Amino acid sequence: MALEIGQYVTAMYKTGKYIGEIVQIRENKALINILAVLKHPMQGDLHHPKQADVPFFQQRKALAFTEKTWAPIHTVKPYSGEVPDYTSSLKAALETELKKLSEENSEWAKRSIHELEQLKKDYHI
Repeated sequence: MALEIGQYVTAMYKTGKYIGEIVQIRENKALINILAVLKHPMQGDLHHPKQADVPFFQQRKALAFTEKTWAPIHTVKPYSGEVPDYTSSLKAALETELKKLSEENSEWAKRSIHELEQLKKDYHI
């Protein structure tokens, strides 16, 4: 199925997954207007995933409601369901990530939980 401007899609951006609307298409990427969060981004250094002992352990926020981002076209897939409320979807994605991390016993997971708990306050959810 060909992608079209105005179409609802899922898209990956770094380590997060989102529902959005296509605003523009170029040969290898699509500009997506973010409407909901399906998977909260991983915390830490993307170049050293799941490692706590890195020079800079980065806190990664989810993309904001109506924020626009260029997503690699190979990660953009048609979406046909109802688009959930952004805040509810962000809360669900964050809780899923926290639950997954709580089952892992590593320094990276502990640092990630700490960062996500801080983000939870920043998000006001």
